[in-house]
Amino acid sequence: MTLAVALVLLIGLGVGSLFLPMPYLVAAPGAIVNTTGDLEGEPVIEVAGADSYEHEEGSLSMVTVQYAGGPEHRLNFFTVITSWLSPRDAVMPEELLFPADRTPEEVSERQSVQMNDSQTEATAAALNQLDRDFEAVPVVAEAVEGMPAEGRVEPEDTVLEVDGEAVPVQSQQGGDAAVGSSAVVEMVGDREPGEPVTLLLERDGEEVEVEIGTEEGDDGSAAVGVLIADDMDFPFEVDITVGRIGGPSAGMMFALGIMDRLSEDGITGGAEIAGSGTITAKGEVGGVSGIPQKMVSAENAGAEYFFVASESCSQVARSAAQGELDVVAIDTLGDAVGALETIREGGDDLPRCE
Repeated sequence: MTLAVALVLLIGLGVGSLFLPMPYLVAAPGAIVNTTGDLEGEPVIEVAGADSYEHEEGSLSMVTVQYAGGPEHRLNFFTVITSWLSPRDAVMPEELLFPADRTPEEVSERQSVQMNDSQTEATAAALNQLDRDFEAVPVVAEAVEGMPAEGRVEPEDTVLEVDGEAVPVQSQQGGDAAVGSSAVVEMVGDREPGEPVTLLLERDGEEVEVEIGTEEGDDGSAAVGVLIADDMDFPFEVDITVGRIGGPSAGMMFALGIMDRLSEDGITGGAEIAGSGTITAKGEVGGVSGIPQKMVSAENAGAEYFFVASESCSQVARSAAQGELDVVAIDTLGDAVGALETIREGGDDLPRCE
């Protein structure tokens, strides 16, 4: 009788454990949005103040990952194991997306900010690629705690000069010179760590001059410990609408989508292209997570090519995507434009993940 009761309890505990909440997330193939098309009846990318065009053939689609689980919606053990066995899904610790020191609301807000920033960076990258001028005014976001600039600068300060030299804010056609925040970083870093730097700031409509010591930054150059964002002033307005999608990973596809809107002939050559990668104003394409799941979504949507940041190439082999999806490795927006030109001309000499 004792053994029978113990066996029943053991079985009950075993079955019950299958439904215990687990601190894991499941990443699955998510939505795909054509940046050159419409979403819920409205254009994903709209350009006001400049000639823009719509092209019926071809697509430049951003791809997402759909996450299940999290601190407020824990998955049970059975669901986690089932997803772990699926070749389409990935299981990961929830702290990768929901750090212990942040609430789900803070994570959501951060993803929204990243999405907005990626759209601004994508616009700047597209204009740089098209040799169109714009302004990037460097504005202090915050001072890093414990660094020399703490208490010396304030959020919303505009950096006008570094050591008496005006900070360039106007992008130049065909030029690679740094402007805005990038220029400030270069100008401050152009000294030995420990040497002071004088910044002329605009604060509440008045000019303020401050001398700040420097320390050695992560890259070995001089740094004062200021996080700077660019207040972009574009010659026309770009409005991007993708619903409740967050994060920075659509930057590359936004930039290409903007270029397509501004191109009378279109840049896809009628090809169906999807991709994922961050973007900087200088056109640098960065790696993102979830590539295996995004490739599945792209293949299911009928994409012919998948543009991926070279940094993310290591993830490609883990994808369950099969068939004719051609994966192209991208380092810069210029690489993506070059790949599109090759595709339009019917060539096959594309940079692929090794």
